Amino acid sequence: MTDLDLTSLATRHGLTLRALELLRAHPVIDLHVDTYIPARLWGRDVRDRHGPGLLRGHFFGHLDLPRLRDQAIDAAMWSITTNVLRDPQSRWDTLVTNLGRLRALAATREAHASCVRLPAAAAAARAAGLHTLLVSIQGGNALEACPDLDAFLGTGDVWRVTPVHLTDSVYGPTSAPLSADRSARLPCAGRALIRALDRHRVAVDLAHIARAAFWDAVAAHDPALPIFCTHTGVCGVRPHWRNLDDAQVRAIAATGGVIGIIFANAFLARPGGPTDAARVAEHLEHLIDVGGEDCAAVGSDYDGAIVPPDGMRDGYGYARLVEVLLARGWPEARIARVLGGNAWQALSRLRPPEWQPAQAPEDPEPTSSGS
Repeated sequence: MTDLDLTSLATRHGLTLRALELLRAHPVIDLHVDTYIPARLWGRDVRDRHGPGLLRGHFFGHLDLPRLRDQAIDAAMWSITTNVLRDPQSRWDTLVTNLGRLRALAATREAHASCVRLPAAAAAARAAGLHTLLVSIQGGNALEACPDLDAFLGTGDVWRVTPVHLTDSVYGPTSAPLSADRSARLPCAGRALIRALDRHRVAVDLAHIARAAFWDAVAAHDPALPIFCTHTGVCGVRPHWRNLDDAQVRAIAATGGVIGIIFANAFLARPGGPTDAARVAEHLEHLIDVGGEDCAAVGSDYDGAIVPPDGMRDGYGYARLVEVLLARGWPEARIARVLGGNAWQALSRLRPPEWQPAQAPEDPEPTSSGS
């Protein structure tokens, strides 16, 4: 995108040129987007520019690939979210189908995107002007009927699994009110899943898990690998069943892991607090105070049936967050770490240069997007 185009983009969406320039200057990754949900539910083509829709960015309508490219969001963990109303075999079959469809979509020329298995390949994709889809699974119960978990995870196609989502499953209890017992411990199946993810260098994402089971998962996890919590708030700003407390923050930070702050009012807002992107900034600042600068990241949950703060509902929340952080006196180096540096550091530890998938060839060199 030329400087003229950048100026036009800033003017059209009420953004500052400084924020857009900063986003382009550094690798950026969103640890959790649910933009594949509208594609699955009503066939929305994420390759087209849609805007915030009839609901004006309430619940859905937040993102598409053009808006990600506008803000130079180089990569995102694109979640395939599990439908718990299906039986185990149907959940597995649906996951396999959606995994194939998402990878096929990324391979089309119109997407200007790429699916990769290694951080180095993601860096090459960025250099080629491509957005990288890091395929992820939200709801480990999609794997319950998997005939060979090691073979499936061994391809390296999946970067992250969130073992528990909004309902209890064979892998553990959710933190959500729908749980039958939020004090329940992590079952044997949950511990086995954690160990399988570690074996194949798939990120363990402890978003949504109940607190007691969280600690069991930490104990079962390989301490040499980073733990992730991809989309959450922190209880130190907004006490909530969905958010992490300070002890949990420190536990993840101790592994060299990262925590993505969500763009969802329900988990961010505090009485008398700000209503705009400063809500995200407050949680990031508390996260850094408790866990250190290396653990802070962004996991928007865009298109995950959330209501973002004011000014963030049109999908340009990344740029508006940068504007707020600059206004709060954040140095550019810290902003760059939160936008992507910390997350890529953790992912590069998870999948170092010498690591290769057990069941898959190396990723091909990405080709130029032509844009």
